[in-house]
Amino acid sequence: MTQVVVGGLLIGLSSVLLMALQGRIAGISSIVYRAAFVRRSETWTLWFVLGLVIGPAILIATELAAAPALESSWSQILIGGLLVGIGTKIGSGCTSGHGVCGIGRGSVRSILATVTFMASGALAVLAMRWGGLL
Repeated sequence: MTQVVVGGLLIGLSSVLLMALQGRIAGISSIVYRAAFVRRSETWTLWFVLGLVIGPAILIATELAAAPALESSWSQILIGGLLVGIGTKIGSGCTSGHGVCGIGRGSVRSILATVTFMASGALAVLAMRWGGLL
């Protein structure tokens, strides 16, 4: 529980600092897209993405956190990641951009997007449970 609280506080702090110091929204999908696909990507996007990978790797290596157990095949994970990427493009952002940063700024569009994300997720779980997939 403590890790969750500390993680949440760090996410909030980092999103506030990124907005205050860079004037940027900490939407992970947009940052990863810019780091990977934009030719003249800003250096900070590369460091941000590296931090997403290196931070958990350090925690796992120092045994401060356990590696997640994967219950899906790599093909399912890759297809899921592709679908999430398509969804973030269609939705003009991801839950971190809309939910953490947009709601904090009072953006009506982000509030509506986050409500849509959460409702869609809940409906998907219900459908999978009713269909016997969960």
